[in-house]
Amino acid sequence: MEYRKLGKTNELISVLGYGASPLGNVFDVVDEQEGKNAVHYAIDHGVNFFDVSPFYGITLAETRLGKALQGKRKDIFLATKCGRYDLREFDFSAKRIMASIDESLQRLQTDYVDLFQLHDIEFVTKEQILNEAMPVIEKIKASGKARFIGITGLPVRYLAEIARQVELDTVLSWAHYNLLQDEINDELVPLSKEKGFGLMNAAPLMQRILSDAALPEWHNAPKEMLAIQPALLEICQKYGVRLSDVAMRYAMDHPDIATTIVGMCRLTSIQRNIASIDFKIPEGILDELAAVIAPVKNLMWFEGRPENNIPRP
Repeated sequence: MEYRKLGKTNELISVLGYGASPLGNVFDVVDEQEGKNAVHYAIDHGVNFFDVSPFYGITLAETRLGKALQGKRKDIFLATKCGRYDLREFDFSAKRIMASIDESLQRLQTDYVDLFQLHDIEFVTKEQILNEAMPVIEKIKASGKARFIGITGLPVRYLAEIARQVELDTVLSWAHYNLLQDEINDELVPLSKEKGFGLMNAAPLMQRILSDAALPEWHNAPKEMLAIQPALLEICQKYGVRLSDVAMRYAMDHPDIATTIVGMCRLTSIQRNIASIDFKIPEGILDELAAVIAPVKNLMWFEGRPENNIPRP
């Protein structure tokens, strides 16, 4: 396993991060014991960063992860979130966030989390994030219930805008650094160096587009982007490699991103993802993939409030 420093926290975390959302049956129904086995396998093979949220499976992922981590809590860096609780349920009020940390600690069966994050900040006003949500998670950090604090979201330029105005330990950007997207480099990477926060990347497989798995019905990507999956798979088949291995290694190779978080809960998935640590991308394949991807490169969908979706110049 490779490890990198998480910004100014000085914590060393695995470049492969365990995204626990599938434990909440987000993609498919998963057997709880199989999920537990996958968590243990990941820890035994060096994965020490685990990311979850009460939103995933409407608390199911946190509950299952808490059970799986019994006896292993001290071996990992545990991150959870607050503010988003269902597809359309957002509550970033001080009262709700204060309650949320205690609820998460109970489900995770621990008395602290290493990282507490505001989840998908683009869905509420900037004023509430800056004037209500940030002050309360700072209080939670001061209380010892969370060692570090951060923000997460989809609109990468909005994350940068908020990060310029507050002091954060981490920023988690999803879907903006992978074979299809590189917009994280425009503002967020240089800002992370300037301010010292740890930068994390999620969804390196673009919610299955960059894999051989069937695409979920709820995928929000533009149809043109969804349609290129077969062509990418054909190129990888020619080289005798899996598209997911290429995508994982490509994402993890970014030197300024501390960890790349991918959702996993089946033992076969975690075995493949850990194997990707030692995977070597074949010479020439990235050029062929890039040629197919070029028409949809950085084509992105938007979520949240319109004013928070800052377009690329």
